[in-house]
Amino acid sequence: MSSEQSLLLPFDQFAFAELKSVGKEQRLRLIFATHEITLRGYSLRRIETAMQRMELSMLVRLPDKMRSLVADGQPVIVGLSAFEIKLPASEPDLSLKD
Repeated sequence: MSSEQSLLLPFDQFAFAELKSVGKEQRLRLIFATHEITLRGYSLRRIETAMQRMELSMLVRLPDKMRSLVADGQPVIVGLSAFEIKLPASEPDLSLKD
């Protein structure tokens, strides 16, 4: 994800979120029907809450040189990745039919 690339996922395909703390950093997984978004950063619970309320409009990684401009307690994303969820190919029907 960069300023040259974006990904728009519909809220109605949002399945769930998982927030974990890893030392001082937090990791937030946002699971959609077709994609998994993983955020690394700080104060990410506010993003989780915005997702729950369907109020989130955009996520971007904050460049290191801009971090000092963010007020304490505001979300800071230091890493963002998006992966397409690959569904397994459907298995062939091996049942016998009369």
